[in-house]
Amino acid sequence: MQHDRPPTVTSLGAAVMARLAALARISADPDGLTRLYLTPAHAQATRQVAAWMEEAGMEVRLDAAATVVGRYEAATPGAPTLFLGSHIDTVRNAGHYDGNLGVVTAIAAVQVLHRLGERLPFAVEVLAFGDEEGVRFPVTLTGSRALAGLVRPDFQEARDRDGVSLAQALRDFGCDPDGVPGLARDPATVLGYLEVHIEQGPVLEEADLPVGIVTAIAGASRLVVTVEGRAGHAGTVPMALRHDALAAAAEMVLAIEAEAKATPDLVATVGQIEVPRGAVNVIPALTRFSLDLRSPSDAVRRAALARLRAAFDAIAARRGVGLSAQGSYDEPAAACAPGLMDAVEGGIRRLGLTPLRLPSGAGHDGLALAGLCPIGMIFVRCAGGLSHSPAESVTEADIDAATRLLVDVLRHLRPETCRP
Repeated sequence: MQHDRPPTVTSLGAAVMARLAALARISADPDGLTRLYLTPAHAQATRQVAAWMEEAGMEVRLDAAATVVGRYEAATPGAPTLFLGSHIDTVRNAGHYDGNLGVVTAIAAVQVLHRLGERLPFAVEVLAFGDEEGVRFPVTLTGSRALAGLVRPDFQEARDRDGVSLAQALRDFGCDPDGVPGLARDPATVLGYLEVHIEQGPVLEEADLPVGIVTAIAGASRLVVTVEGRAGHAGTVPMALRHDALAAAAEMVLAIEAEAKATPDLVATVGQIEVPRGAVNVIPALTRFSLDLRSPSDAVRRAALARLRAAFDAIAARRGVGLSAQGSYDEPAAACAPGLMDAVEGGIRRLGLTPLRLPSGAGHDGLALAGLCPIGMIFVRCAGGLSHSPAESVTEADIDAATRLLVDVLRHLRPETCRP
């Protein structure tokens, strides 16, 4: 296997971009980037990432959940560990940077330290998770949940659309599914987790800043709302006598939009709506729609959800339709650690940049790792805020700034600042 030359301090952005391009060529789709958990493409990516970690001076292993772990020892044996990294699985037809950026920048930062012979007062482990996107199996964050001791007892039973169980897929990958619960780390040995990630939003671009400090990963609630009305002939039932499920649902959707616009730190999306057995000349008797509600504050999200449920009930009663709502997902927000946020801000200022703090509306492995240790994130500007798309784009200059920032934070971070 051909390996890149170790990056010099003056070529970090170019070196990281070259490796990201190489990683993007490892795909199940010859016309785009698709790399799902525990597939041959994922296996090839783990081998490439492991080779880069070895070049960077790390001891490398693949754990029972198929996370690539590269360890760079501390100056003093027995020192606690700081986690860096992200994920190398993708959605279908993905961009090049979501997840991959955090792994490659972390490797590059450690490689700088190794090339200069620097050891830190803590060990560093670079983690390349494989199941952040949750595309192949109806589970997600398997690798990070395992480290936090949060895997569900029945996780092995999850199956992909071909009927392959997660347990079998792990065995086929060369991993031991029975060993996943044993991956849980002792919180006393872990300083924290720091991840570099594209913003997936437009705030940094609007502020004309290359990097930002994440304050929290938003919590999310997802519901499927079912509205039951009464079918009738489109031409013979007067408007005042109708019980139109779709019209009621439409009013509920507008109530969702109004609630989100009126509530700071809240976003809400109805991404799916259907009228089963609908016809052009029939009053809709049944409508279902999805609701995705997110906020960096669990209190804000839960209060908004309670108000929306009350609004739905009022709309249903006034229109004479039935209503039910089934929760499909509920994940609490994860606040970033003040010490890690301050450490990143200090690094940004030392680079001569303006610090900006902002929340993450998207989920990340930090959601799981927050149950184990303090977490922090560095956001990197991306064009148009686009993500989960082949149009995902970053600049070499911004990647250079993010990688230099990570090196600087590692050099200045002191273990006592990570925890409150």
